[in-house]
Amino acid sequence: MVATDVERGGGARLRWAERLGYGAGDFGFNLYWTTLGSFLAAFYTDVLGLAAAAAGTMLFLSKFVHACADPIVGALADRTSTRFGKFRPFLLWAGAPLAIVAVLAFSTPDFGSTGKLAWAAVTYTLLMLLYSVVSTPYSALSGVITGDSQARTALISTRFVFAFAGAFVVNRATLPLVDWLGAGNAARGYPLTLACYGAVATITFWLTFALTRERVAPPKTDATSPLSDVRDLLRSAPWLVLFALALIVMVTITLRAGSAYYYFKYHLGQPDLVSSYLGWQAAGYAVGALSTPLLTRYLDKARLLACAMVVVGALLVLQFFVPKESLALLFVLNVLVSLALGTKSPLTWSMYADCADDNEYRTGRRATAMTFAAATFSQKVGGALGSAGMLWLLGSLGYRANLAQSGASLFAINLLHTVVPGAFALFALLAISRYRLGSAELAVIQKELERRRVVGEGAPS
Repeated sequence: MVATDVERGGGARLRWAERLGYGAGDFGFNLYWTTLGSFLAAFYTDVLGLAAAAAGTMLFLSKFVHACADPIVGALADRTSTRFGKFRPFLLWAGAPLAIVAVLAFSTPDFGSTGKLAWAAVTYTLLMLLYSVVSTPYSALSGVITGDSQARTALISTRFVFAFAGAFVVNRATLPLVDWLGAGNAARGYPLTLACYGAVATITFWLTFALTRERVAPPKTDATSPLSDVRDLLRSAPWLVLFALALIVMVTITLRAGSAYYYFKYHLGQPDLVSSYLGWQAAGYAVGALSTPLLTRYLDKARLLACAMVVVGALLVLQFFVPKESLALLFVLNVLVSLALGTKSPLTWSMYADCADDNEYRTGRRATAMTFAAATFSQKVGGALGSAGMLWLLGSLGYRANLAQSGASLFAINLLHTVVPGAFALFALLAISRYRLGSAELAVIQKELERRRVVGEGAPS
């Protein structure tokens, strides 16, 4: 039976049922996240009929608004207290409303161009606000299921295997589902597809709620304000590094995913292959995530992440020079890049939880959800810059939906899928080089935190 109380401590070994239950939630999240990353820009320009530059500006402003909501949700979650814990109840409450709004966000009302832009802005902003209400507590949950760093990496790696499985389903199935459910009418097919995804996602959130347990309770201290939580983070050098790193790498991931549709439809002239390409991409991510716990036995997390970014950057730059006819080579490079990039998510999310330990060690206060929320803020800003920048560049170079593109826009599409994300991956090395919370330091911190929890002691004054 799943316990409903929150225990002190948290060094317990995790059962596979709990690891799988936690991971199932991110399968659901990626039914939304991957759909947005891979198909939203194309939906706005080629189905809803928005101008590329206008869609880019709308996405940037909307993403910035809902990114700002993450710390608010984090503060609320950290201060939530129920018999089910702090974070699990959000999975139970907010999944169904999120599913409903997702259908609306992919609907095509019969408005004028201004009305359609307003509809897109309102529904997308509301969608992502609700996404934050569910996803921020879910991410924070990984920091309280276990207090052991290696077990935490294994838990989060399981999560991202499910995440990339969800991405695989979306990338392989979305366009065929849109065509089948809509009987060839994309405007009808997209909302029906999102209705299916939303129903499945809601069920996975309920599974995560039922199968997981919160074990690491915050130390008993005087009540603090959300501003105190933010100040603690701003004084945490490891967290600041991860904040910058998340922003940079999300630009890489968003550019690569969001440009794939344009890359295959216009640059390669092979639109039927985009689902297969993205499917192999998701499969590579999953294998990379699954290999992460094994690799961290031999390499420190930061060092492994640095190696992965070098591989990603080098291969993406190489892909720019591959001839259009060499489709097999393009697919091979895609898989290799995805294998390397697949280690990023379990590594960074595990490192965020390590930062929560470090903050508790230094201050005697633990704000797990705020740690993750402020991190997702940077990821969403990075995603906003990636999506908006791509659409702004396409718009400035004369992109016109469903028409043959000019030489300038074709060149830009190739750059946006290869060299530009590759350059951001290499730029991430600057941030990684500043990360100082290694395995030896973590072992000392977690041993001391466990001692404090046993004796009920706070941080030294």
